[in-house]
Amino acid sequence: MGRVDRVVIIGGGPGGYESALVAAQLGAEVTVVDSEGIGGSAVLTDCVPSKTLIATSDLMIELAGAAELGIAFAGAGSNVVVDLGRVNQRVKQLAADQSGDIARRLEREGVRVVTGRGRLDGPDQVGVELPDGRTDAIRADAVLVATGAQPRTLTSARPDGERILTWEQVYDIGEVPTKLIVVGSGVTGAEFASAYLSLGVDVTLVSSRDRVLPGEDADAASVLERVLERRGMTLLDRSRMQSVTREGDTVTVTLTDGRTVEGSHCLLAVGSVPNTDDIGLEEAGVVLDEGGFVRVDRVSRTSARGVYAAGDCTGVLMLASVAAMQGRIAMWHFLGDKVSPLDLRQVSSNVFTSPEIATVGCSQQKVDDGEIDAETVMLDLAGNARAKMQGVRDGFVKLFCRPGTGIVVGGVVVAPRASELIHPVALAVAQSLTVDALAQAFTVYPSMSGSVAEAARRLHHRPF
Repeated sequence: MGRVDRVVIIGGGPGGYESALVAAQLGAEVTVVDSEGIGGSAVLTDCVPSKTLIATSDLMIELAGAAELGIAFAGAGSNVVVDLGRVNQRVKQLAADQSGDIARRLEREGVRVVTGRGRLDGPDQVGVELPDGRTDAIRADAVLVATGAQPRTLTSARPDGERILTWEQVYDIGEVPTKLIVVGSGVTGAEFASAYLSLGVDVTLVSSRDRVLPGEDADAASVLERVLERRGMTLLDRSRMQSVTREGDTVTVTLTDGRTVEGSHCLLAVGSVPNTDDIGLEEAGVVLDEGGFVRVDRVSRTSARGVYAAGDCTGVLMLASVAAMQGRIAMWHFLGDKVSPLDLRQVSSNVFTSPEIATVGCSQQKVDDGEIDAETVMLDLAGNARAKMQGVRDGFVKLFCRPGTGIVVGGVVVAPRASELIHPVALAVAQSLTVDALAQAFTVYPSMSGSVAEAARRLHHRPF
């Protein structure tokens, strides 16, 4: 029998459990050391819970538009109200069930899971602090660090878990906030602000930038702002939070210009910090950047031989899908399987607001800045027959292609379920398809995806 490679993974999130499955498939002896619960924050406190909450808020949006489609609720008690306690109970149960499903999959594949806090004791050994206070040491031929990140907090705005909250704490709210102040207009802040607004909450969104979602497509952000304001949200742009204080049941957000905003609850969405402190990384020769994130190359190697890293602790496009791919790539590389380096140009991402904003490939900003030479077309959904049937008025499809060749290099979709509609564009980008190839594939009529094909047709050039 040949030599069996020993792989130890610190962290059970997407970067950790997906790499464990790949390593087990390739015949390695795999141990996952995890202290937070299998699935990590993505499953237990971030992606799965937040999108479950958003699923409820999406239903409320559909009910709010029922009258336009000819549906009326009869009877004196016909008002739709949200039982936030039951919503959050479902959210947490679904997260726990998903974590259990992943844990059972790891067990079936022969992956050993050790509950405890792991740290690097050199590049070839992981020390584990067990829950009962004992310690263990696990030898490794390769170590993957997938310790994730946690919400950034500020000394002037300390979460208390009751009225001043991080996005990991919102699922313990039992009552619907009378007024929610969301600080931070990035993806997390925008998603929660949109969700709670749809649940009937009075929401104020405090943004230090000149618009919501400063890192996303500007046209998409403009559509979202227009929709949020039409639904009653208060948007405070160019407004930087100085402090958040609580007195009884009232939370006060003080801005740097002296203004104050009062509410019943405040959600802090001011970024993330990596979980890289005090786990032996630098002592093992792993280089961290100025923000504490692990520096990795495109096959997930760190600066220490035999040590890889994946996921939010690397700061590389902090998405669960990217974390999972980084972990898979690390194991394919270490165990000698066929591997292609990580290519962020092919990553699809989605902002789960209402409407959703999905993107892949090059951006409008890069085109405008001259970094990429591309032709662009933007097609509003207002003319789409299926959109009209469903009462959808807001949104668009935008495509980018290379001049001359017509190869699709990117796209943006703003629509309900944009996360599903972006897939044909993502396939076109990944396979270097032309706009003609995208346009000539049959689409269902009527369908939202018909607008993707129509946008591609508008980029067609007659050959000479």
